[in-house]
Amino acid sequence: MAKSKSLQIVITGVSRGLGRAWVEELIARGQTLHGCARDAGAIAALAKRFPAPHSFAQVDVTNDAQVKAWAADVLRTAGPPDFLVNNAAIITHNGPLWEQSAAEIDAILQVNLAGPVNVIRHFVPAMVARRQGVIVNLSSGWGRSVSPEVAPYCATKWGIEGLTKALAEELPEGMAAVPLSPGVIDTDMLRSCFGGQAGEYLKPEQWVSRAADVLLGLGPGDNGESLSV
Repeated sequence: MAKSKSLQIVITGVSRGLGRAWVEELIARGQTLHGCARDAGAIAALAKRFPAPHSFAQVDVTNDAQVKAWAADVLRTAGPPDFLVNNAAIITHNGPLWEQSAAEIDAILQVNLAGPVNVIRHFVPAMVARRQGVIVNLSSGWGRSVSPEVAPYCATKWGIEGLTKALAEELPEGMAAVPLSPGVIDTDMLRSCFGGQAGEYLKPEQWVSRAADVLLGLGPGDNGESLSV
């Protein structure tokens, strides 16, 4: 039986948490990963652990010029991705909205909303030209509901839901854009909200097998659907 072709998968925010877990799992499944993060040390370690055809770059998704250069490099060497996963995100400190600083609000809007748009801007035209591929924007339960003291994060994830559903209507037949909630996972971000109670939830390495099944199972029929792992 002929070996199936490796999928080309682009993921942002691969230095830790869900992004790092996805890299490990998807490469173990024979897929080719192209990842980015801001942490230079983590990127160097990933590049050493997973050499070509995989690739890892230090990129700040809020910097459009950096994203443009990264996308050009990936597209030149690997072609349009089969899956484009906007995973990178941050959260502000817990507290009432009126206690959030202007700097915190600017940062979360840039990373969680402008970042995915930058990545879409520079990768998706090549995918559209091929009329193939799935764009996955990581959402959250807090993109479909709300809780006190995390209003800025809720706002950005509700924004991701709307942004992705609108993008879905702009794509040609054969493609899909999906807002995907990962569920409640014990990550650094969850611990910043839940403290020690976060330990009651799945670790990323426990979550990722099911998450990879969900990701790799997405296709045109899922376009615009709010889905969860």
